[in-house]
Amino acid sequence: MNIFKNMELDDYEQVVFCQDKSSGLKAIIAIHDTTLGPALGGTRMWNYDNDQEALEDVLRLAKGMTYKNAAAGLNLGGGKAVIIGDPRKDKSEALFRAFGRYVNSLNGRYITAEDVGTTEQDMDYINMETNFVTGTSNGGVGDPSPVTALGIYKGMKAAAKAAYASDSLENKTIAVQGVGHVAYSLCEHLHKEGAKLIVTDINEEAVNRAVNDFGATAVAPNEIYGVDCDIYSPCALGGTINDETLKVLKAKVIAGSANNQLLEGRHGDILHEKGIIYAPDYVINSGGVINVADELVDYNRDRVMNKVANIYDILISVFNISKKDNVPTSVAADRMAEQRMEQLSKSRKQFIQNDRHILNSNN
Repeated sequence: MNIFKNMELDDYEQVVFCQDKSSGLKAIIAIHDTTLGPALGGTRMWNYDNDQEALEDVLRLAKGMTYKNAAAGLNLGGGKAVIIGDPRKDKSEALFRAFGRYVNSLNGRYITAEDVGTTEQDMDYINMETNFVTGTSNGGVGDPSPVTALGIYKGMKAAAKAAYASDSLENKTIAVQGVGHVAYSLCEHLHKEGAKLIVTDINEEAVNRAVNDFGATAVAPNEIYGVDCDIYSPCALGGTINDETLKVLKAKVIAGSANNQLLEGRHGDILHEKGIIYAPDYVINSGGVINVADELVDYNRDRVMNKVANIYDILISVFNISKKDNVPTSVAADRMAEQRMEQLSKSRKQFIQNDRHILNSNN
């Protein structure tokens, strides 16, 4: 990979490679854009096959955070970090503290949080070395999964309204791929409303829990794409909307928590041509980042819940733009986020951009 060529293509600002031999730390921090404010994005720990795969992932995720934060109305830019390693056996206090020192060296340009493979305890270790971290047990809001799930639920109702002229999910059959923390909380909302659940996960224990608690039907991981359902909810890793799955997908709505659900941009075009309502991932799953971002401006749960509920209205706007301009919803969401960044970039030129007050999106 030509690193600078790839950075220039999507105008990334900075990539930091982090290595600490004594703790085994190998990490990459990517800052995509700080037009709206400091870059906020979680730290993912994953057992990547090679360094290039890790770099490609962190770049893609960092750009996604820029658009997610902009679309959510936050005064924050986009960044992400990945730690290369197995989260089940490679974690240590020393590793996360070493990583925290790298975060601190960026002096607030990047603020980290939980992501796949990391926990509140990991954030606490990072917090020993830097204040540029959210989701800690020390005055933080902890696990953002329930709030993320609420946003997915609200967004799914908006997508159902666009597809079925009603936002009721009662008696809708919803296929949920992945039943981790976020998806389990989502299933609680769906079950309460009377939806019929089909679930899958590589973790058999997680599947059994959903079957027992919600009366869900379990299917094998590779069968979830072709089941008869009204809504497909990808809540595992990205790229599950691709050439192969689109051949068998029966749902009229796609709404889930996974990042980078479209394997390629053209798959959004195919969904649009097929008349399938797709809730762009970085819009519908922004509840978590809304939650942790509020820590930076004196956390207020009522304010957070109001912003998360607004995901419904934001998605309705995206669907309206898509219909009016006859463009895929993925394109409509990008346009909305880019317009906000462009407008605020012009209006903020005369201000010092590292002032802490810019984080307060209620101003």
